Amino acid sequence: MVEIEAVIALARAAGDAILEVYERADLGEQQKSDSSPLTEADLAAHHVLMAGLAKLTPGIPVLSEESVDPGWEVRASWKRYWLVDPLDGTKEFIKRNGEFTVNIALIDAGVPVLGVVSVPVRNIVYAGVLGTGAWRIDADGCTDISTRSMQGRGSQGLPVTVVASRSHGADTVAQWLDSISRRVGEIETRNMGSSLKLCLVAEGSADIYPRLALTAEWDTAAAQAVVEAAGGVVLAADLSPLRYNTKADLLNPYFFVLGDQDYPWRELLAEG
Repeated sequence: MVEIEAVIALARAAGDAILEVYERADLGEQQKSDSSPLTEADLAAHHVLMAGLAKLTPGIPVLSEESVDPGWEVRASWKRYWLVDPLDGTKEFIKRNGEFTVNIALIDAGVPVLGVVSVPVRNIVYAGVLGTGAWRIDADGCTDISTRSMQGRGSQGLPVTVVASRSHGADTVAQWLDSISRRVGEIETRNMGSSLKLCLVAEGSADIYPRLALTAEWDTAAAQAVVEAAGGVVLAADLSPLRYNTKADLLNPYFFVLGDQDYPWRELLAEG
């Protein structure tokens, strides 16, 4: 298995490259063909990660948001590969609110088995290895993290914490919240950018994250590894496990990030 410490160090190096651009007045902003924003920081982090992963694991392919998709004919043969988003939350980066991350995931047979999510501005790293554990690394050191129990929440007392996107699917999520609150009781919402939303569930700061808008596979893989290493699960809208590199396009279905797997979330979600 790849040493998680080496991947964390690489994520931090990419974060340093991002912060060099973040401190400038001109972020070198441009638009990609899909009209999404791109900055010099995205490209700087991309180059750090591509070179670093090639050196760390020479035989394992790397797919980055900022690289050229080799096509399904090639990707279909990949059992094990790196999936990275050099700067997840470019809109948050441009807003300079600090809610952007570096995402690195190792995918094995469609499953994210190792993930690192670095938050450069806050000097925080979330990391997880499936079957081993998940951690938060900050100024206070390295702390084990795990998803929290729903016992005593909702209709039992404390509110259920739902984390939602700042930028995408707000109306759809509002309708879903109205529906689910009738069944689980009091709800509080937290808005957050980038893959940090999944990390809030992983560290036990939130209970569920409904993603009812489009994402790409590189947006979610690293944080999914952290969530599932911490005891949670990420399910597609049909309640099957969210998996990677199973089709020609690189878009995720709508999905739900669940913290407490003992709570009857699946039954509630199946009811619609």
